Formats: sequence, C-alpha cells, structure tokens
Amino acid sequence: MVCSAPPSGGQGSWVSRATQSLREETVGTLDLGQLFSIQTPTHPDSDEQAGQGGSVSAEALLKGQAERKAVLITGCDKGFGHALARHLHGKGFTVFAGCLLLDQGGDGAQQLCRLGPERMHVLQLDVCCEEQVALAFRYVEARLEDPAQGLWGLVNNAGIASFGDVEFTSVEKYQRVADINLWGTIRVTKAFLPLIRRARGRIVNMSSMLGRMARPMRSSYCVSKFGVEAFSDCLRQEMYRWGVSVVAVEPSNFIAATGILTPEGIAGEGERMWRGASEAVRADYGEADFQEKLSRMKGFAHSGLRDVSPVLDALTEALAARHPYSRYTPMEASWWLRLQAATHLPTALADWLFVS
Repeated sequence: MVCSAPPSGGQGSWVSRATQSLREETVGTLDLGQLFSIQTPTHPDSDEQAGQGGSVSAEALLKGQAERKAVLITGCDKGFGHALARHLHGKGFTVFAGCLLLDQGGDGAQQLCRLGPERMHVLQLDVCCEEQVALAFRYVEARLEDPAQGLWGLVNNAGIASFGDVEFTSVEKYQRVADINLWGTIRVTKAFLPLIRRARGRIVNMSSMLGRMARPMRSSYCVSKFGVEAFSDCLRQEMYRWGVSVVAVEPSNFIAATGILTPEGIAGEGERMWRGASEAVRADYGEADFQEKLSRMKGFAHSGLRDVSPVLDALTEALAARHPYSRYTPMEASWWLRLQAATHLPTALADWLFVS
C-alpha cells in the first residue's frame, strides 16, 4: 500500500571528504566553540562552516540544495522520522517516507499522505522484511525523475528503545532490537546503495549517544547502536572513492519529544522480564530492587528535550552541507561533556564517575 508522486540528484570529491572526516565532532544544542572561545574548524576546500553551531545555519545550507533531490527516510510513523519527512518536504525535497503502519491506517502515515502527492510519497516499509525492502526499492526507483542519476539521500531512522539488566533480558529480545536498529539499517542500506552511489549522495544513520557510551540496563539498545556506529565507520571508509558521505547522528535523550518509551510500555516490558527470569535470578536480585529500577525507568520516560529541532538541524545539514561532518551530536552540554568523559577518560575513572 502506498500514497504517491516524482524527483532526485548528486555530487562530491573523495579526497576532500576523507579530509573532512578528521574534523571535530559537532554539538547539538550548544555551541562549544563560543563557550570556550574556540573557532570551529572549517573544511579547507569549503566556503561554508559545517556542524551545529557553525556560521552557516541549516536554513542557509538548504538554499538551492533541495530542488531535484530525493530522500528516503525510514521509520516515519512518528518521532524524528515523521518530523524530518515534514521538514524536508516543506523545504522542497522530494520525500519517500517509509512507514511501518501505513497498511494499518496509522495516524502518522495518514498525516503524511495528506501533504499531497506532488513531492511526498508514503510507502509501506518494515525494515525487518526483505520483501518490503525490495518492493520499496522498486517503488522508489520507478518514481525518481531520472533513475540513472540515483537517489540523493537515505536516512536510516527506524528504531526502537529497550531496557533491562542483562540477566533479565532474553536472547530473543537482543535479537529483536538488533533486527530493527542494526540489521534493518544494514538491510535498507544494502538495497539502496547502488542508487545512492549513482547520485554521489548521502547515507545518514540514526545512532545515539548510547552508540558510543554504555549505560547500565541498556545493553540490548547499546549493542544495536554500537553496531550502527561500526557499520557507519566501515561504510564511510568504503564510500570515499564513490563520493558518498556517510554520517552518524547521535542524539541524547529526546524521549519526551518522541515517545519512544512510555510508562505503560515500560510496565508491560518489566512484567514480561520478571516472569521470564529464572527463579535463581529473581531471588538474587530481589523484587524490591527490580521494581525500584522499573520505577526509575518510568520516570525516565518523561525526561529529555522536548524540542526536536537540534536533531532536525543535524539531519538537514548532513543531507545538504557540501562537506558534512562524519558525526553530529545534538545534545545538551551536560550530556556532551559526559560523552567526552566516557570515551576519553580511563575506563575505571569514567565508570566511577557515572555508574558508582
């Protein structure tokens, strides 16, 4: 089932893109260059400053960039994917919005359909289903203005959140989370890579700050997002010769904005985890400890930033900048500093600071 309409384009130099990968990471909601009075570095061959907090805004980057460019986005039923589909469509891109619930009449998919068929194509897409991915490829290729010129952008956004101590997390749950967050990203990328290469375009993978730093009770999610980071790094290095930029976007906590976790969902998952654990594990941890952690997770479901614009700006720049960063980190300064500590301090010291 699909809702219809047309276009696409591309360009790039692998030497300049290789140089670009050496640049510093970007920050989402705070300009650390201003905070510490440091100039954000620019690409030597570029007349624009890339990265959140640079001198060129996402709006300025879009001027002249959107026309004749088409982008496929996965996971557009709600959250970042839905917001990005609307945002890019409003800026003149042709958008192929993959929705899991289109065939069930999902609200998010229907809202996108109502934007009209001229530049918004809404298509059924379960990233775990090889058949649906193959059908999506044929659908997109048939509707590109010039298939020989390829597809400009792919945003692998589809994903789910998860939680639970290792001993309460089943192997099946690890597999289910990875099938969407990691294998779904790989499955869709492999299908559409020939079109992206023709356009010398962009692959943007939605990762997370938890793709670079581990947290207790989040192992199933972290495993999947660490995998997305590794996949993005390897693919980026392979794609230099083709002039394709591969970008990872690593948001912090936007749960309040996206609703990816809800108190009701956490309660139901908690009940399944407790029932599924062995008697020995339940006795060793104790129900009081388990319920206390569950209560904290329910509180966490209401936390985080409510404004998704830092993430939309990062995704837009990744698609529109002449020389995008390899990573974007849209997050509060406190989370950015914590990420730097977790990835640069000795492991024992970082664990002591943030876990003990």
